[in-house]
Amino acid sequence: MEITGRVVANAAVRTTKTDKKVTAFTIAINDSYKPKDKDRVQITTYVDCSYWRNPGIAEYLTKGTLVQLSGRMQAGAYINKDGEAVGTLNFNTESIKLLGKSAGTPAERETEKAAPKAGKKQTANAGGAPDDDDLPF
Repeated sequence: MEITGRVVANAAVRTTKTDKKVTAFTIAINDSYKPKDKDRVQITTYVDCSYWRNPGIAEYLTKGTLVQLSGRMQAGAYINKDGEAVGTLNFNTESIKLLGKSAGTPAERETEKAAPKAGKKQTANAGGAPDDDDLPF
């Protein structure tokens, strides 16, 4: 089975009692539908994921990253501290495909545009070399 969603928080690597490492993360899967004669309804499903093969992947599973996962889904349930039954979805991940990083909120994009970036020109000019605009070709 394959699922695609966005990582909701940076992944964490945990070590089991038997010294095995597992990368744990949660993804959000967004969907929508439009009932007849009504406004569109948005649905977000949260899925807890575990990946046992390479704990180094955790550094790439950061908040907002779009991922496609292959593996198997498992449903679970528990009773919370208020005595209510809570259902969970767990995905035992076999493979991970990184599809891209979130562009962020509009405010974050504006902040990135406004912030000066240290580029190649600034570094070259600091050493006295001409910048790209001064070259004849």
